[in-house]
Amino acid sequence: MMRAQVFETIHDVDPQDWDALLNERSITFSHTFWKIIEESRLNDFRYRYVLFRDEDDQPVALATFYVVTTDIAIFSPPWLRRWLESVRRVFPGFLKLRMLECGTPIILNSPPIVLHPDIDPGEIVDRLHDVLKTYARKNHIFLMILRDFEKLEANWALKLGDLGYQWILGLPNTYLNIFWDSVEEYRAALKSYYRSKINNHLRKNAELGVRHDLIEDFSGISEELCRQWHVVHERANEFQREVLTSDFYRELSLRLGGRAKIIRFFREEIFVGHALLLHDKDTLRWLYFGRSEPVNDSLYLYVIQAVIQAGIDLKVRRIEMGLTTYPIKLDVGARLEPIHYAICCTYSVLNPLIGWGYGLLNKPSSVQDKAVFKNDGSKEGP
Repeated sequence: MMRAQVFETIHDVDPQDWDALLNERSITFSHTFWKIIEESRLNDFRYRYVLFRDEDDQPVALATFYVVTTDIAIFSPPWLRRWLESVRRVFPGFLKLRMLECGTPIILNSPPIVLHPDIDPGEIVDRLHDVLKTYARKNHIFLMILRDFEKLEANWALKLGDLGYQWILGLPNTYLNIFWDSVEEYRAALKSYYRSKINNHLRKNAELGVRHDLIEDFSGISEELCRQWHVVHERANEFQREVLTSDFYRELSLRLGGRAKIIRFFREEIFVGHALLLHDKDTLRWLYFGRSEPVNDSLYLYVIQAVIQAGIDLKVRRIEMGLTTYPIKLDVGARLEPIHYAICCTYSVLNPLIGWGYGLLNKPSSVQDKAVFKNDGSKEGP
């Protein structure tokens, strides 16, 4: 008989039991990473950690969930977003609900549950649903979401569908598959139009004295990194939710043994921006960007090229470039990866209405992959 243990803090979870399940999954599922997340005090997240054990008391699966106040029209089209902004000047909490999410709040991990290789998702889903539903009802939470599914595998989709979950489409993720031994080889593979655009922006930055370096110990500048991130966050007009803290930057640097990295950007001798990276097995994850001043220039184009150079130098298989700023990322060769969420109401009779209503409020912008390479983008990553 499968049983679930629910912990209120990661400090109560045995690291050996937790990490023994990771196998080839992302380091962002690790006990250490969750310590960083929990201790960074992001937003109003309240985390819970679930460890599933079999009849022999051996760990066979793990999941995390948290409660957070979320805008349920977070992917609304521009006209609706403008209307909501007007309404929220009078009613700040309009269409903002406390929701229970199963997944990782700052990372896209697909699927959001870690299983022992011998365990089928169908053996866990029922039990996980019971855990989530019980907690949600006890805490008067109306909606539950399992996030993120980049590939909608049949064994997940069918089982969650049987439980009443509605599948909704979110903003797509972006990846650049790496096939080159140098950044020069990468640029040479681009069609001339896209290559010339990049070279023009690099030339403009060179004229301004822009340069960069890559560091692994950034704990001593965590306050400035957080300040730079807030400059970008406060001007963002696309998807935004989590609010970072200086503790988040500091703990990433101190606890991940060099896998977290910062690319620092300078204009002459002035520190003007950064990109936060996570070297996660064969993937380089570009997590966040920050800058010292809210100006419109071509620094961001330079930043993307520096991130690509870092991925090539680190010999990763792919670079995860994340959500938003799609036109710029597609111009450098990134491909889109659709993301699905499974959403469910604690009262099953309302599930069809929830799926319909969420779809009505949220219309992720339609973007398409571009053929920017000379081979017309026919190369696919493994």
